[in-house]
Amino acid sequence: MVTFELMAIAEEYIRLIFGLKIKQIRTEKDLSLFGLSKLCGLSKSYLNEIEKGKKYPKTDKIIKLAETFDVPYDHLVSLKLDKNLAPIGEILQSGILDEIPLELFGIQQSDLIDIIANAPSKVNAFISTIIEIAQHYNMSREGFYLASLRSYQEAHNNFFKDLEDKAVRCANSYQLDLSGKITSADLEDILKEEYGYTINAAGIPKQEELDNLRSVFVPSTKTLLLSDRVDEAQKTFIYAKELGYQYLEIIERPYTFSWIKYDNFEEVLHNFYASYFAGALIIPRAHLKEHLKELFSMKKFSEKAFHKIMKLYNASPESFYQRLTNVLPKDFGMQNVFFLRFTHKLGAEKFNLVKELHITHQQQPHANEVNEHYCRRWMAVKILQHTATKDLEYAFNIQISDYVDTDQQYLVFTSATKDPFKKDYYRSIGIGFLKSSTLEKKINFVNDTKILKEKVGVTCESCSLVDCEVRMAPPKQLLAKEKHKKTAELVEGIMKQYS
Repeated sequence: MVTFELMAIAEEYIRLIFGLKIKQIRTEKDLSLFGLSKLCGLSKSYLNEIEKGKKYPKTDKIIKLAETFDVPYDHLVSLKLDKNLAPIGEILQSGILDEIPLELFGIQQSDLIDIIANAPSKVNAFISTIIEIAQHYNMSREGFYLASLRSYQEAHNNFFKDLEDKAVRCANSYQLDLSGKITSADLEDILKEEYGYTINAAGIPKQEELDNLRSVFVPSTKTLLLSDRVDEAQKTFIYAKELGYQYLEIIERPYTFSWIKYDNFEEVLHNFYASYFAGALIIPRAHLKEHLKELFSMKKFSEKAFHKIMKLYNASPESFYQRLTNVLPKDFGMQNVFFLRFTHKLGAEKFNLVKELHITHQQQPHANEVNEHYCRRWMAVKILQHTATKDLEYAFNIQISDYVDTDQQYLVFTSATKDPFKKDYYRSIGIGFLKSSTLEKKINFVNDTKILKEKVGVTCESCSLVDCEVRMAPPKQLLAKEKHKKTAELVEGIMKQYS
């Protein structure tokens, strides 16, 4: 009975995936069902049944569809979906939709899938988030929104051409320098003269509860209040972000930076748009691209050359690293990229991963929600610990992280700074690239022998490294597996003894 049920589920899944593929290709070719019917000779009603996942055509009909669409037969029958539809495949396989009482809302699963298939990428990002929530429990509303945003960014390889183009048009319109020379004064003039802003450079009261705020915007009077602790780079970013809100004509937005709370996903998305616009304005893509080419052509890594590029721009280390996640996948074809941001309080045992991004697929270093100990051999954690212990304003390092029990190695750049808004707090920002023959062709210094190579895990609890000098907890996951394996062997022995 169970076997038949599983077969039925598998057949339904295959029909749904095939139907989604047909509909996507038809839509991409701007064909109606009627038009497709005329081209391939199959009836409109039959094609409709296929797209809804109710029928699966025989081989001769699939061949007709493949010929009509000019795509390989194997592509149509494969269960692999492209990036835009991949989240739908994941959610169908996961069985999450079967656990949601859709019938209570008068919704059929096929109708929901039809809506999803027609929806923009933001909805697919939402689906990815549902999957993530199924894996990580007790997520707050803000966490839910931010996970949705991260999925949205990853679905686009964190590159948004329309925002890039608008930033360039804005710069040209206001005669801003697109070679990294934009200052806060340049942007302040625009905000005041063009958009009627009033700016109070030390307007946020000195109260402990407000310590984490960089800025507050009062929309009724267009008054922008700043903390007196923001430096030139932070002020430039705040002004560029405000210009982004105005130039992009964004109304629904958060009014504090850093945010206090998000009321809906539109606020989260618009905050991201304005931030992306600010980064594109302050660190122009074309200018950065040319300097990165020079850096990557070097056979030996030069920290001096790396920081020389960073200093070309009136930006914080975090803004610079974030900008790399936009430019490198798009302009250099570096697809397997991760970005991590950690925070740490002096004397505390915990290191908090507060921001992450994975281009193309989930890379090895990723967040977990089970309160485990992140590997102390990660460069992001090591340099953060070093910066806090030595009370440094800034520190930098680079390493090849070689993940135990896998064949994956990552070239990782990491910077750490003191948090100017929180006493005894420090933060690190890191970006890593999966090491491969392709990467070696793009970055000449990947195999520089002076770059430290370190065996690393993900968390202590899941790591199989023996005699690790910085282990913070026993490898409980591996110990449990060993125990279960031993138990199974003993049970097998008992059964043989009495058979």
